[in-house]
Amino acid sequence: MILSSSFYSRPTVKVARDLIGQILVHETPEGIASGRIVEVEAYLPKKDPGSHAARGQTPRNAIMFGPAGFAYVYFCYGNHFLFNVVTEKPGLPGAVLIRALEPVEGISLMARRRKKELEPERVLTNGPGKLVQALALGPAQNRQRVTGRPLYIRSDVGFAGKVGVTTRIGITEGWDLPLRFYLKGSPYLSVGPGKDRPSPGRKKALGIRR
Repeated sequence: MILSSSFYSRPTVKVARDLIGQILVHETPEGIASGRIVEVEAYLPKKDPGSHAARGQTPRNAIMFGPAGFAYVYFCYGNHFLFNVVTEKPGLPGAVLIRALEPVEGISLMARRRKKELEPERVLTNGPGKLVQALALGPAQNRQRVTGRPLYIRSDVGFAGKVGVTTRIGITEGWDLPLRFYLKGSPYLSVGPGKDRPSPGRKKALGIRR
């Protein structure tokens, strides 16, 4: 069953936790590619300095202030796109970043897109930039509904994995908030099963060089 807008029209933390184990699907002329969501980060509508909406509405983040159940895709560090789903009620700019997937359908298609034919399967989607490439997501999907074909998240009724929580990765503000959720025991996580990785700002503060 495809998750409806009511699933996303809830507090961001609840949506983030409940997305673990569900299946992100993108249907394209090339074929269908999908993966089980194993890692996400929540970005809150209030008191979250790590959120794009922390300083108010802009043309870039306006989608976050609208109704839930839409994609928010943006270019990060001039390097790759990242895929988020909008949460909360209109006017409350919440979002969940999808950080890692376990490939389910279209694995050979993902490999061609990632140009990783000879690599282990786990590297196809074990990071937010990687999964965007593997599923052919980009600016064309920004502001697109995620509640129906061709881009959607469907529920996996039989999923019974355990969800862990830790701090977020790769941000300089709000890195210490416990808003990263992951599937315990999954080998498809972006930084390893349940391990923290200090953000660039935190590394500097702690005197860590690498």
